[in-house]
Amino acid sequence: MTADRSRIGVRTYVDSLKRLFGGFFGNGSIGELRSWLLSHNPIMQFFMALFVGIVAGIGAVAFRRLIAFFHNLFFFGRISFVYNSLEHTATSVWGPFIILAPALGGLCVAWMIQKFAPEAKGHGVPEVMDAIYYKRGLMRPQVVLIKAVASALNIGSGGSVGREGPIIQMGAAFAANLASWLRLEEWQRYALIAAGAGGGIAATFNTPIGGVLFAVELMLPEISARTLVPVMIATGTATYISRIFLGHHPSFIIPTLHIAATAQTSPTAFAAYLLLGIVIGLAAWVFMRSIYLFEDIFNAVPGNYYTRHVLGMLLVGVTIYLLERFTGHYYVEGVGYAAVQQVLTGQLLLPGLLLILALLKLMVTALTLGSGGSGGIFSPSLFIGATVGGAFVVLAHLLFPALSLNITTAAALGMAGMVGAGTGAALTGAVMIFEMTRDYNIMIPLIVVVSVSYGVRRLITPDTIYTIKLIRRGHSIPESRQSNLYLSLQAASFIRIPFVRLSADADWSSLLNRHRFRQQAHVLIEECGHIVGVIPAEKLAAHRRCGAGVGALAGEVRRDLCLIDDQSLLVDLLAKMRDDGCEIFVLSRNKSADPTDVTDILTWNDIVREGCLPENLHPTVVPKTT
Repeated sequence: MTADRSRIGVRTYVDSLKRLFGGFFGNGSIGELRSWLLSHNPIMQFFMALFVGIVAGIGAVAFRRLIAFFHNLFFFGRISFVYNSLEHTATSVWGPFIILAPALGGLCVAWMIQKFAPEAKGHGVPEVMDAIYYKRGLMRPQVVLIKAVASALNIGSGGSVGREGPIIQMGAAFAANLASWLRLEEWQRYALIAAGAGGGIAATFNTPIGGVLFAVELMLPEISARTLVPVMIATGTATYISRIFLGHHPSFIIPTLHIAATAQTSPTAFAAYLLLGIVIGLAAWVFMRSIYLFEDIFNAVPGNYYTRHVLGMLLVGVTIYLLERFTGHYYVEGVGYAAVQQVLTGQLLLPGLLLILALLKLMVTALTLGSGGSGGIFSPSLFIGATVGGAFVVLAHLLFPALSLNITTAAALGMAGMVGAGTGAALTGAVMIFEMTRDYNIMIPLIVVVSVSYGVRRLITPDTIYTIKLIRRGHSIPESRQSNLYLSLQAASFIRIPFVRLSADADWSSLLNRHRFRQQAHVLIEECGHIVGVIPAEKLAAHRRCGAGVGALAGEVRRDLCLIDDQSLLVDLLAKMRDDGCEIFVLSRNKSADPTDVTDILTWNDIVREGCLPENLHPTVVPKTT
């Protein structure tokens, strides 16, 4: 009997596989594929995460090849996909006319963004966060291609932006459209978007754990096994794919022998790390503000998007040409990893030059993004962190020769601190640098510098380089994204305003005369044993202040209310608010429509007044999934 059941189960599963793959040979349909995936949820999650990881890994490799193509084309006029970002670019064959290369690339970028995908402008990650918290994870499919080409053009032609933000946005956009096509549940869509974003950054840096933490700290609204497992599958797969094409080495070659000395950290060295954290925190804040300061400046410049971006890129071109003319290298063009590598290996030891490079990198990045370019801020953050950290330790040795610090350690710590403080992803910054160094000895100073730099930035402003952009468009992102305990509380626990029941034939004068409330109160209007509507406490208070005590109540009654169980959680209430568009909730025993069973009345303003959610995160403004 058991054997027969087993054979029947196997036969049923085989038949379902036949129906699935029959669609590829004319015997099925895409609808059958979708239905089969949805009916096998654990299998679907695994294969979707695996597929997203493969695409993210291939996308990261293809994007780097595309950058190499444009770089060779703009700087040397040749067709080639070979470009080692850890080596300085040779002097361009165009001589002083290289000034025009960033401007020409910028002109193409402006046309593509203006014509096809305005959301491809900027550094990418804020758009993904905006999609998660304000668009229910919906992203347009053209973002994948436009973001790839536009960012590759900006970076390849000499613009000072990173390749990580675009890869994150491309991976997330692909995952979002895949989830929409499969009509996945909302939590599955968010998990898949986070998987695409984490897979992208893991592939480009060869840091799988850092990719997981990036998704956790910045992307996932929910942390649980069902959301973390897809992220881990995608980041691991994407990293493996990138290693096949790009090798097993990390993004930077960091000498481990220099870092090993940090295992015996003296009290004076520990104090120096604290001071370095403060310096990096201040540098991160300056970097954040400069980007949006330049954005405001360019928005005030007469002209249009094309002229402003071309102007900004012309200034970038002048800067890199002058650097090459007087120092022999372009240094701040593109991702700038060659300069970072020189600092890590101790080849750049002049503190004045290091500080100048940090300031110039900050300026050209602000010019590129502030004028409307497309690219990430990870690479500029690593550049500024490495140069500031290097300058710090060289100056410290000049003042205190006995101090046991080395430039490799300080540069690596500066990189982690800049990423952690600027993006708000402190764990990501620390773990990614640990994965790059592959040396456990750096952990203690790493924790100190990242924590202090993050704390310093938060003392100045609670906003990160990502959330500032969203706040400027009126979109607030909650700080406690995954652990907002308010959402797990019962909706009734937020009741602070009482309610009274009143007949529908009453008027304002009888209400105000009969009920002299010491505080505000909601009014439940009933008629013949049925709920008619609610007069919110705010409306009642307004009538009391204005002295408008005449007329019937019927004209002021809000009928757009939702009847919910008095044991409902706040998260369920918000979901109903988003789906039905109501802002007034009548809590009743077992959702009874009898007015005598009503226990409480709760409005959106009551929830906001408690401070558990920002007012501009109103769920009803989020579009429904189509």
